[in-house]
Amino acid sequence: MAETQPRSPPPSWSAIPLDLASLVLRLLPAYADRARFAAVCPQWRDVAQQFLRLHPPLPLLALPDGTFYSLPYAKPFRFPGFGFAGYQGVCGSWLVFPRDDECFLHDPFARATVRLPPLSRVRLRPPNAVQKWTKWEDGERSPDPYTTWMHIEDMEGKLRMSKIILCSPNLVAALVGVGRPCHLPICHPGGPSQILMCQPGASSWSVRAYDRCRLYEDMAFYQGKLYAIANDENLFVVNISQDQCTGDPQVSRVGQVIKGDPWQTVASEGDNAPGKKLYLVESRGKLLMVCRKIWVPELEDGDFSFGNEFEVFEADFEHSRWVKVTTVGDDQVLFLGRRCSRAVSVSQYGLPGDRIFFLDDDEVNRVKYGYDENTFCSAYNMRDGKVSSPHPMISWKRCDEMCLAAWLFPQD
Repeated sequence: MAETQPRSPPPSWSAIPLDLASLVLRLLPAYADRARFAAVCPQWRDVAQQFLRLHPPLPLLALPDGTFYSLPYAKPFRFPGFGFAGYQGVCGSWLVFPRDDECFLHDPFARATVRLPPLSRVRLRPPNAVQKWTKWEDGERSPDPYTTWMHIEDMEGKLRMSKIILCSPNLVAALVGVGRPCHLPICHPGGPSQILMCQPGASSWSVRAYDRCRLYEDMAFYQGKLYAIANDENLFVVNISQDQCTGDPQVSRVGQVIKGDPWQTVASEGDNAPGKKLYLVESRGKLLMVCRKIWVPELEDGDFSFGNEFEVFEADFEHSRWVKVTTVGDDQVLFLGRRCSRAVSVSQYGLPGDRIFFLDDDEVNRVKYGYDENTFCSAYNMRDGKVSSPHPMISWKRCDEMCLAAWLFPQD
């Protein structure tokens, strides 16, 4: 009787050559697929981590209720062990949760948390600074000589962060202004705001008390420097120093580096002029200003029709000007959002480039939106100027609070 040969164990996934596993990974643009790839075995997890640093996946779309979508899939993606409803901002891979008694950032990919001081704790520089007013004959008053942080604190409304950037492990910058009541049409990200600084774990923010508050639209950390753009397209560089007593970061000076176009119309009922929203994005080593024009003409039945156009400009620091460009690159896609924007290379995934993905984050014309209507992410083609809905199955409601979706990037 012939001996029965023992069966050899089935080959392990870890036995597959790692260079072959890398080729498989190159075909996976979605974070959800890469997460499943990394879960196969420790060897594949190491490959996925190395590949992530060189080739970031497509961003996730984060909805206000804490639901995520890993593009290009239309099925919700969920992170284990944490509830994300109630986030109010995004900073790269971090979700921002401001509270009355504290603020914290949470990275759902690394499961890390960074604690920040609440906006109720702001340290003035100098500490004895006071607000100044000019009183008029009719009893009204106005900031003298311009709006400062102390005036913002005195305004009606709640302080809110319109932008937060984790510049380094020891430096956090935030644009902070006053949120308006939801029924008012002037709830606009370019309202008077100021730049605050802190380091993670600090007990308070720092602000230059007498600096002029500007109509800041966006902020970006580019080549080791912090830049902010106002709604007149003026670009400012923010010089940062350390407090000699505490070692905390602080703004030492805000200087203009590019003079922009003062055109700043806002669409209003019965007016065909477009609103304007500005974004700062780094792409291929250049700092870009993306100008989004939002057309809101009123239709005969009283409804409103919405249209979007985009222009892209490159910062020419040598000549202190914005230079218009007609392309963002055949391999580049800009993912624009009020909370966070990034450029992503997509040629390796076989996806079309030279496009701008954007969200309905226009609060200027908020009173004209149907809050119960579904909204989508959209894509603008730089080549022909057409707007499409690349993921029509992913939608959400604006709601009365004009809650905003955001892009969440697995690697910051």
